[in-house]
Amino acid sequence: TWECLCGNARIVKMNTVITFGEGLLKAKCIEIKDEGIRVFEMMYDGIFYEILDQLGTMPLPPYIKEKLEDKNRYQTVYAKIEGSAAAPTAGLHFTEEINQKIKDKGIEILDVCLHVGLGTFRPVKEENVLDHHMHSEFYMISEEVADKLNKAKANGQRIIAVGTRTLEANMKKYGKFTATSENTDIFIYPGYKFEAIDCLITNFHLPKSTLLMLISAFASKELIFKAYKEAVKEKYRFFSFGDSMMIL
Repeated sequence: TWECLCGNARIVKMNTVITFGEGLLKAKCIEIKDEGIRVFEMMYDGIFYEILDQLGTMPLPPYIKEKLEDKNRYQTVYAKIEGSAAAPTAGLHFTEEINQKIKDKGIEILDVCLHVGLGTFRPVKEENVLDHHMHSEFYMISEEVADKLNKAKANGQRIIAVGTRTLEANMKKYGKFTATSENTDIFIYPGYKFEAIDCLITNFHLPKSTLLMLISAFASKELIFKAYKEAVKEKYRFFSFGDSMMIL
């Protein structure tokens, strides 16, 4: 089965069969969920991921209208494991050259894995932020990485996150960095007390997004809005392919 977000959910009814690639892949709707989410049974011959790679296109945020000729342009240089609904866009700023320069300064780069969920494209529409539904996301932290992060904390070293939700969800649940492979639906908004990270690197985000709430929780709404006004004034680039910001 395959769970996906349907752009026009009204026409995707129970038992609807959608055909791709002249029958190479068929998808039958077997469950209807809230918020436009449908569960499909996939029908095919061969290796599923190879068929998806042949027929599919890179899922992009709705504000990117132009088709990418190079699908790897919307991917991090350190991506390894398939499964994410979208690229963790804060990581798009890093190149192999930049990563090497960071290492040359004596900064250790540790890899965690987050499979960005369907909710990454969803704006917050509710008047009461607590009514917003966060979709769960799968993440992994290895034992080696957890040990190194705990030692860094104990030694007073700064942890600079490119993947804040992963680290905060893990710390919030276990009280220390802990090796695990599991889902989280952590929702970080103003009033949240950060326990895992000391700095974060991210993009300039969409209005009314959960990511804008996250950074406002970290640096205060007043400071973030001041920074965004400056960014607009100076014509910074916003969103997925936009400029990077480091919040201390």
